[in-house]
Amino acid sequence: MTNPEPGKGRLLQGGRVVARVILVWAAVTGALRLLDLWLDGFSMQSWWQPTVCALILGLLTSVVWPLVVRIAWPIAYFTLGVGTFLLLSVATLAILQAVPGVELHSFSAAVIVTVAMSAVGAVISSLLAVDEDEIFFRRAARRRRRHNPEAGLAEQPPGVIFLQIDGLGYDTVRRAVRDGDMPTFAAWLGEGTHSLTRWHTDWSSQTGASVCGILHGSNHDILGFRWYEKDRDHVMACAHPTDAAEIERRHTDGRGLLSGDGASHGNLFSGDAEHVSLTMSSIPVLVPRTLRGRKRDRVGAGYRAYFANPVNVLRTFGVALVDVFRELSAAAKQRRAGVMPRIPRGGFYPLARPGTTVIARDVVVSAIIGDMLAGRPVVYADFLGYDEVAHHSGIERFDTLEVLRSIDQQFARLQRASRIAPRRYHIVGLSDHGQTQGQAFVDRFGETMEALVGRLCGGEPVAEAGKRRQAESWQVNAALAEATTTGGLIARRLRGRVEKAEGAENRPRTTSGSPGAVTRVAPGVVAVVSGHLAMVSFTEHEGRVELETIEREYPDLLPTLVDHDGVGFILVRSSEFGPVVLGRDGLKRLATGVVIGEDPLADYGPYADELVKRVDTFPHCADIMINSRYDPESDQSSPFERHVGSHGALGGPQQRGFIVHPKEFPPPGEPVGAEAVHHVFRDWLTFLGHPEPVAAKEKSTPIPSEVVS
Repeated sequence: MTNPEPGKGRLLQGGRVVARVILVWAAVTGALRLLDLWLDGFSMQSWWQPTVCALILGLLTSVVWPLVVRIAWPIAYFTLGVGTFLLLSVATLAILQAVPGVELHSFSAAVIVTVAMSAVGAVISSLLAVDEDEIFFRRAARRRRRHNPEAGLAEQPPGVIFLQIDGLGYDTVRRAVRDGDMPTFAAWLGEGTHSLTRWHTDWSSQTGASVCGILHGSNHDILGFRWYEKDRDHVMACAHPTDAAEIERRHTDGRGLLSGDGASHGNLFSGDAEHVSLTMSSIPVLVPRTLRGRKRDRVGAGYRAYFANPVNVLRTFGVALVDVFRELSAAAKQRRAGVMPRIPRGGFYPLARPGTTVIARDVVVSAIIGDMLAGRPVVYADFLGYDEVAHHSGIERFDTLEVLRSIDQQFARLQRASRIAPRRYHIVGLSDHGQTQGQAFVDRFGETMEALVGRLCGGEPVAEAGKRRQAESWQVNAALAEATTTGGLIARRLRGRVEKAEGAENRPRTTSGSPGAVTRVAPGVVAVVSGHLAMVSFTEHEGRVELETIEREYPDLLPTLVDHDGVGFILVRSSEFGPVVLGRDGLKRLATGVVIGEDPLADYGPYADELVKRVDTFPHCADIMINSRYDPESDQSSPFERHVGSHGALGGPQQRGFIVHPKEFPPPGEPVGAEAVHHVFRDWLTFLGHPEPVAAKEKSTPIPSEVVS
């Protein structure tokens, strides 16, 4: 939301901070008195000791501790803040033992005292609606201005904070605003400060293509979240740091949306920002030095800023624990109610889910507050939680909407934080794509798309391969059982491996387990899936393999794919007609627009022709591009990955993103493609008075072949 008067409300903020300090001091004093009565190994003999100890411990956590964490931040980073509690407990033990008359005999008692202090601070902050990290960032901003004076920020053009909700479609956000699931958005729209519009994604409706296009102004040759490059025999994966760095190297010209002292948080790519954290293309430990260019992911800065205060650690991990139980409960409710479509949600996922819904969210919000207090001109951050839960639960299931409400609350928090910033700020909300729901392809048809392609191309049928592996394994079991007295135990272990293999029969087989491994579904045939998109390449041929060659070498492949109930259309290139889109009831020659039978792209939006035709020009376009079938009546489509809500192609809500922007900005219309969104955002920055970006003087070096081999 717009911050029209910088500094307005600072007296109110200051009063709230003073009230917080006094109340926390009083509450910690009371908590120490209660711990004196309850906790073994901790006692205070005099009435004045709780008051003095509360004051000393308060100074420790608010003044001394942030400085300690700046030095020892790796402990906070690698332990997600838990290590800060242990260090702080050591300090608490030493300080309380130094106070005359105070007895603290064990480290475990010191940990309990530390947790109690942090819990009291969190409760008081919540009651006063004061962000616990506000004091820390206010102090950090003052210190930064003392060492690096930034005079005149209030007279500078207003800054812009771009907040991306990953995977939230236009249709879903409208219903969420209407039904009260996004009260912050509803207030902005209801008060008339903001407008809601939609934008149409590229054929590849996924974060890699969208964010690269929005931040760098180009997403050329990005086919999916992962895709196969025949000339390098390598599967590119947007979520792998080395591949993300290479993708950014191919698309940056040094003039990205965030160039000129901007900040990128939680993104796949940096947008040429000077300040980056939790950004995949710039992670220093994982990205080769030759691909980092002049940017470094200061991941420690974001963690230091957040985990410097133990209250944040306690609050985050408390909410994360609640989120684990929320996931377990939601999955159980779906099973009991027989909700369809659904997928298994057990294993490690309940523990991993809070990583995106809670921990990454809180760290990113903390970093954004720091950016605003530093007066940075442009910030772009990605909130991943909704997308992650929608994949597993569904796009509008109750637990998914709970995650959406929590993100909306963070937007309100950032709006409050902007009031103490040294410059005015506008907030823009957006998504990189939507999601289309449906039963997973493998659950609906009994085999994966990779297995189907492999079977049609002469690969060993999955079921027969599984029976052969099972027979071979049982022969090994029998031989071991006869050869050793412990054979029964070994046989049971091997039998367990066989049972696991049977459960994994429909998973694609790769040449290695490393990132970038190539899925060979048949000799000379590679298949890669990305949500609602599948790509098939024939590795024994150089370059693009034409329709006529595919029909000659694999006569059953194209007819079976086209007739399959899970396939909407496929793109191939003909030597005679150029790019051709094949559907069950017709075909379309994109070069001439000739349709024979029914138009296979009729149900995939008004821009399907140009978007598919553009992908046909990409250097790494697969020999066969397969889009899942979209049913307009049910508004569903079956993804090729095992998701409930999914995206990555054309068909339904997945291709409709949204933008919530201040009404005073020039109307964006309905941009088509992420590159068009980039130009809209760049025009907005120009409208506000931001200078035009300048290309970087130093060009990135080409990626060494050994890095990606």
